[in-house]
Amino acid sequence: MKIFTTVKRGIDPDARIKLSSDGTEMLSDGVEPKLNAFDEYGVEEAIRLKEKVGGEIVVACIGPDSATKELRTALAMGADRGILVEADDDALDPAAVAGLLAKVVEKEEPDIVLMGKLSVDTENNQVAQRMAEILGWPQATFAFSLEVGDGWATVGREVDGGTSMVRVKLPAVVTADLRLNEPRYASLPNIMKAKRKPIDNYSADDFDVELEPQVQLVGYELPPERAAGEIVESVDELIEKLVNEAKAI
Repeated sequence: MKIFTTVKRGIDPDARIKLSSDGTEMLSDGVEPKLNAFDEYGVEEAIRLKEKVGGEIVVACIGPDSATKELRTALAMGADRGILVEADDDALDPAAVAGLLAKVVEKEEPDIVLMGKLSVDTENNQVAQRMAEILGWPQATFAFSLEVGDGWATVGREVDGGTSMVRVKLPAVVTADLRLNEPRYASLPNIMKAKRKPIDNYSADDFDVELEPQVQLVGYELPPERAAGEIVESVDELIEKLVNEAKAI
């Protein structure tokens, strides 16, 4: 089985980010980029699927040349081969990324695509769905379980108010949610092996994809600072404030 998965580099969600004076850009100088957390679940599930049924794992990334680091991380986890499509992160929106990934998938012809459900920096939650539409493939998003056999994938999905089970015919696109697995740490021997695994390099211009952004970024705003807490003298005073001031009860 040929399994296709993706990784994205982004800003560490735990980092303290500053904004430019006009609020038009995030100032991330000195902040180390990090592999998108949800993509780790997608890579891990790809590895587990390979361990069950055999095959090859191809991991792809759309981003600058420096994103090779995130590809090497996925290779160290257990992917077999990498693909980097070089592009400027700031010049891409979900439509462009989905279009580029669809072209790579068409070239690779995998049996299944496993991705993180979204990126933690932008949380657009669009790329997998858009790509499935371009390919004309079925999709199963927010997966917490996955079983593959006889040309079908049975996927347990996280949905509002509970869970659901769907069955999709392969090839299909599946996106990973938090309960799907526990991503492994790359061992030192595998990190060393990853340095020798092949990575194919392309440019975004190598593919016939419209890269003009369909979304215009207006600006960023930091969340308002939290008000200072207040110390009360008694439980009765606390209840009074919760009822009359906070309107919490």
